[in-house]
Amino acid sequence: MCEYACYIQGLILRSEGSIQHSFEMFQRCRELNPQNVDNLRQMARSLFLLGRFDMAVAAYTQAEKEASSTPDWEIFYSKGLCYKHLKQLAAAREALRRSLQLHQHERTYDQLGQVALLQGDLQEAIATYQQATEQFPESAELLTSLGLLYMRAGQHQQAFEQLGSALAHQADSTAAILAAGSMMQGHGEFDVALSKYRVAARASAESPPLWNNIGMCFFGKKKYVAAISCLKRANYLSPFDWKVLYNLSLVHLTMQQYASAFQFASAAVNLRPDHGPIYLLLAVALTHLDDPESAEQAYGAALAAQPTEPAVPLNLAVLLHALGRHAESRSQLAEYERRAAGAQPPPELAETAARLAGLLSGASTSGLPSISGASTSGLPSISGASTSGLPSISGAAQRPH
Repeated sequence: MCEYACYIQGLILRSEGSIQHSFEMFQRCRELNPQNVDNLRQMARSLFLLGRFDMAVAAYTQAEKEASSTPDWEIFYSKGLCYKHLKQLAAAREALRRSLQLHQHERTYDQLGQVALLQGDLQEAIATYQQATEQFPESAELLTSLGLLYMRAGQHQQAFEQLGSALAHQADSTAAILAAGSMMQGHGEFDVALSKYRVAARASAESPPLWNNIGMCFFGKKKYVAAISCLKRANYLSPFDWKVLYNLSLVHLTMQQYASAFQFASAAVNLRPDHGPIYLLLAVALTHLDDPESAEQAYGAALAAQPTEPAVPLNLAVLLHALGRHAESRSQLAEYERRAAGAQPPPELAETAARLAGLLSGASTSGLPSISGASTSGLPSISGASTSGLPSISGAAQRPH
C-alpha cells in the first residue's frame, strides 16, 4: 500500500526488462494516488515500451489533461514518438512542435527531423536540423545528422563543413567519421578514408557499417581478398543488412566467383526486392551460370525498378545478342541510347555499346562482346554502378544516424 515503494519497484522492474510487471506496479500507484500525474506518465511509458502505442497515446492524453495547468514538454514529446510509430506523421509533427514550444530539447529536434524525412520532405528536415544546430551548436549528433542530410541533397560542401564541425567538438564520433570517410571514399580517396576508419575502429570495432565501408575501400584499391574478409565480418555482425550482401555479391562477381555472387545477390533481393541494382547483379551471375532464361527475368525486374539506368538495357542487349536474338538486342540497345542521352555513362559502357552496335550492324557473331568477356574485364554495368554511388557508402553514412 506504499505508493513510493511501488513506484521505485516499477522503475527497477523496467530497468531489468520486466516491462509488463513494471506497468502493473505503476497501475497500482495510480490506484493508490489518482492525483499524481507522474504515475500515469510512467504507465504510458511502460505501454510505449510494450508496443501498445494506441493505449500509450490515450494515457499521455489523459496525463496532458490532468497537467493542463503546468504543461509538460515530455508528455508531448512522448506522444509524438507514439504517433511516429503509428505512422500518424502529421499528429507526430504537431505534438513534437508543441513540445519544442514548451522546452527546447535536442532529442525533440532530432525526432522532428526524422518525422520530416519519413514524410519525404528533405528540405523541411534540413531546416529543422539547422534550427537545432543553432540552439545546440556543440552537439556532434545534430551536426552529423545535418551533414548527412546535406549529402543526401547533393550539397557536399555544406555537408563537409557540418561534419568537420562535428569532429571538432567530438573527435571520436563514429557517425561523423563514417560520414566524412564515405565522402572521401566516394571521391576515390580510399587511403584517406581508411585512415579515418582506423580512428573509428578504436571506438566502434564491432560496427557493421564501418567494416562494410572498409571492405569497399579495399575493393576500390582492387584488393579483393581483403575486401571479402572485411565484408564477411560486416555480414557476421549484421546478417540482414542488404547493402553488405549486395557488396559481397559485387566483389565475388568481380572475382568471377559466380555461384557465391548469386547466393549473396539472392539473399539481398529477398531483403530488398524493390532495389534495381541487385537484380542487375543477379542477372549477370545467372548468365555466367548458364541460366539465360532466369537472367532475362532478372533483367526485366531491373528494367522495371530502374527506368533511367542505361547499364541495364545494355547488358540485356549483350545477352540477347549472345542468344542470337538480334532484333530484340537492337531494341534494347536503342533503349540504352535513349537513357544515355540524358546522362553521362561511364566510358566502359559507351565502349561496349559501340562494339555491340558495330556487331549488330554487320549481323555477325564473330567478336561478340559476350557478357562473360565484359565481366572478366570489369563488367561495364557493375563497375558503372559501383563507382557512381555505392549503396554501401551512402547507407553506412545514415545507418549510425
